[in-house]
Amino acid sequence: MYFVYILRSQKDDRRYVVLTDCILWRVEEHNRGKVTSTWSRRPFIIEYWEKNKNRDEARRREKYFKTAAGRRWLDQNVTTLKVKE
Repeated sequence: MYFVYILRSQKDDRRYVVLTDCILWRVEEHNRGKVTSTWSRRPFIIEYWEKNKNRDEARRREKYFKTAAGRRWLDQNVTTLKVKE
């Protein structure tokens, strides 16, 4: 089973689209600063996630969410709960 998930940085409100086979461990790695591409943007919340049957299907969804159409879909269909500091 593979997952595509969207992380939202609570620091700068940016989204990150990620593909993994172990979602909880991977999100924890992001929040611990172990992922080079996101360490300066933590903490993160999971904004959206979906389960896919195989890696190829998950990769197609990941690529879609990185397009303008995919970002529009997320904007229209996903509500993010903002955490007040």
